[in-house]
Amino acid sequence: MGKSTNKVSAAGLIIALGIIYGDIGTSPLYVFNAIISGRVINDHIIIGVLSCIIWTITLQTTIKYVWLVLKADNRGEGGTFALYALVRRQKKWLALPAMLGGAALLADGMITPPISITSAIEGLRELPAFRHLGETDNMIVYIVLGILSAFFFLQQFGTASIGKLFGPIMFIWFSMLAILGVYHIFDDLSIFKAFSPYYAIEFLAAYPGGFWLLGAVFLCTTGAEALYSDLGHCGRSNIRVSWIYVKACLLLNYLGQGASLMAHHDGREITPAIKAQLGINAFYDLMPQWFIIPGVIIATSAAIIASQAMVSGSFTLISEAMRLNLWPKLKVRYPTEEKGQLFIPGINTMLFLGCVAAVLYFKESNRMEAAYGLAIILTMISTTILFANYMVAKRVSATLIYIFLISFFIVESAYLVALMQKFTHGGYTTLIVGGGMFTIMYVWFRSRKIKNRYVEFVRMEDYIPQIQELSNDKTVPKYATHLVYLTSANNPKEIEHKIIHSILNKKPKRADIYWFVHVDTLDDPYTCEYVVDHIIPNDIIRVEFRLGFRIEPKINLMFRKVVADLVKNQEVNITSRYESLERNNVVGDFQFIVLEKYLSQDNELPFLETVIMKMYFWIKEVSLSEEKGFGLDTANVTIEKFPLIVAPVHNLRLTRVFHQHDE
Repeated sequence: MGKSTNKVSAAGLIIALGIIYGDIGTSPLYVFNAIISGRVINDHIIIGVLSCIIWTITLQTTIKYVWLVLKADNRGEGGTFALYALVRRQKKWLALPAMLGGAALLADGMITPPISITSAIEGLRELPAFRHLGETDNMIVYIVLGILSAFFFLQQFGTASIGKLFGPIMFIWFSMLAILGVYHIFDDLSIFKAFSPYYAIEFLAAYPGGFWLLGAVFLCTTGAEALYSDLGHCGRSNIRVSWIYVKACLLLNYLGQGASLMAHHDGREITPAIKAQLGINAFYDLMPQWFIIPGVIIATSAAIIASQAMVSGSFTLISEAMRLNLWPKLKVRYPTEEKGQLFIPGINTMLFLGCVAAVLYFKESNRMEAAYGLAIILTMISTTILFANYMVAKRVSATLIYIFLISFFIVESAYLVALMQKFTHGGYTTLIVGGGMFTIMYVWFRSRKIKNRYVEFVRMEDYIPQIQELSNDKTVPKYATHLVYLTSANNPKEIEHKIIHSILNKKPKRADIYWFVHVDTLDDPYTCEYVVDHIIPNDIIRVEFRLGFRIEPKINLMFRKVVADLVKNQEVNITSRYESLERNNVVGDFQFIVLEKYLSQDNELPFLETVIMKMYFWIKEVSLSEEKGFGLDTANVTIEKFPLIVAPVHNLRLTRVFHQHDE
């Protein structure tokens, strides 16, 4: 994947248009509408706001993401967790901004489809015939729900077949934005003053309530985070080159919207009643009446593509989080052979329900923007923290790191404060959804740390003689020819005490060959290799899989491949040791043992840790079991339950009382 990162090609540029810019490309549909709602329009507002939009796109998208953050690629892969994988060895607490960014991006995945599709369909209000129907709000809601239902239903089939259309459709969309913008710029040429940052600063300082409008302005840069997440699909250079065209089209459209508003609505207060009566829509007012229906179709197609980029990004995000132990295991399907195409039914259902709830609750696009902006700003702040640590790892000079941190921290804090004003208008929905996602990640992450404090490892060499003796003890009935345990011991010379207990004490398990399999998740996305350690040749063998965080751990298939390689190299004899079967070269049976923990009653944990462990076991109940998560064949798996005694009870007060016999 790394090879394509620096090659610019026509195909790469078209793919970039289709995948990368859906989210940021649909922002002209709703940004100005959110700004003018309930305000008196005048030149001062329009030029000030437009100047803020131009400089927000320049600072946040161009400088921060396209120029700086895209440098942090993990073997060609981008996104919150790819960046976290690059820096997680530095400081333990960096898991928190990574989880915050991931949770906020998932919340964003629930609001991008509703806001972009709703604002596209709202163009129908421009048609007098549609306005005369009455109940237009409800009709728009029904249309949007129909599109969302079809959209999420089709996810399970993958996007490979229609993905090829995404680029050309987005090219038509961006060209349409530019043409409509250029056509209306001449309505009022004073609009070009907006390129001077002076007007942005003056507007924020002098206009009453100007600062609070930053919340709506911020929506113009919403897709920047998705742009970084999709780095792996088309490479850094293709993104940078195509961004020049995309940014030009966006700015032309915003300039056209501003000039049109100044020319046609100067001095008018855009109340909801006037908006409904005149069908005022800053974006669709740029279109001639005859073009409204084709315009709505093109805009809706672009909105669906924007939603697709967000949903695909959510699937990738969760699959990475599962491999980095930040999310419970879920069923993952691969609908097509195309690289990076995956489908997670559980997440798809969750996003669908979230999107439907958002549409039914907010009904209009300009009421959704409060929830939308808050999700994105939290992700951007976490990226700022992680990227600053990446710069430290790359030994960038401290001065530059501080300039980056301070400048973006000031800008993003200003947006955050402005967006918090919308908390009561729907912003709280983001915090509820994002908070839920963050809780799941935090519980999964912390419970592992709590468990690891108490997992007891023993030296392998201390038990080898006993295991060999058991293997040769004919008085113990044979459990299996090959007995396979999954071990979490990173050190090949160690093994969990519970595994030794399972072999020797619980019910002695005699086998001819004992296999210990360890899976190590690497910070590199696509590594896929293994190491074999013959502890006792043909008796005790350890296999270590080293898998990148983008590789699916199909342990059953991988283990079979390893065994086949070892047999081919004559390193192991897998024939059954039963005499009658050995004579006929019958391969011995393989039995996997999965040790499953449950929280013992005999624990004395602090209150917070008790809550975390209880939640962990509750989440574990509804998530994918260990054996399915590792892709094991359930026919050959035995589940053994054992108590997890994390903090044993020490001061148990119990007194013996003797019988008093009658004399």
